[in-house]
Amino acid sequence: MVTCLQARAVFLGAPGAGKGTQAKRLAEVAQAVHISTGDMLRGHVAQATQLGVQAKSYMDAGKLVPDELIIAMVEARIAQPDARSAWILDGFPRTLPQAEALDRSLGGAPDRRLTHVIYFAVPESVLVGRLSGRRTCGRCGAIWHVETQPTKKAGVCDTCSGELTQRSDDRPEAISKRLEVYRAQTEPLLGYYRKRNTLREIDANRSPETIFQELAKLMQ
Repeated sequence: MVTCLQARAVFLGAPGAGKGTQAKRLAEVAQAVHISTGDMLRGHVAQATQLGVQAKSYMDAGKLVPDELIIAMVEARIAQPDARSAWILDGFPRTLPQAEALDRSLGGAPDRRLTHVIYFAVPESVLVGRLSGRRTCGRCGAIWHVETQPTKKAGVCDTCSGELTQRSDDRPEAISKRLEVYRAQTEPLLGYYRKRNTLREIDANRSPETIFQELAKLMQ
């Protein structure tokens, strides 16, 4: 089991692939910083910041937030003191320009370059089921699923009794658009990182525990 992680990693995968769940768990046990651009964006939206207002219309439609907004936010986050040792990027990069901007930001020094790029592979039919049934607690942020991980009482979080809601981008019309955007703009990153011999693939259509055990070995 990983006890301390010295890594600068990117987790790739379609919406619903489980990369966020695995990144959060790995960061907790391996003393790394989990940097979720989705969580950061949703925080800005909830607080109605200038970035949040700009991003909300894109997120509600299942579209990608413009590169310049995301790049500036990520660069500022990985420059913070708590991210000097190890970090895991979840949800970034999502486009080739973002990947190129990240490379430029990190520079060529060995102690700054990416150490791992992990791709979570899941069939699209499975992704649709995962996303459409997902529910999020508005109080503690816990994630549940109406079929695979239901709460004891429908619509109420088992952890804190908060109200569960469905994210606007997990509704059927937005899911279709999200997957379309992913195929067009994010899948090309697989080839980008394969050429750099940094990409490793995990079959993410298995139990979370099985996936985590394999992930821990890859990250050693």
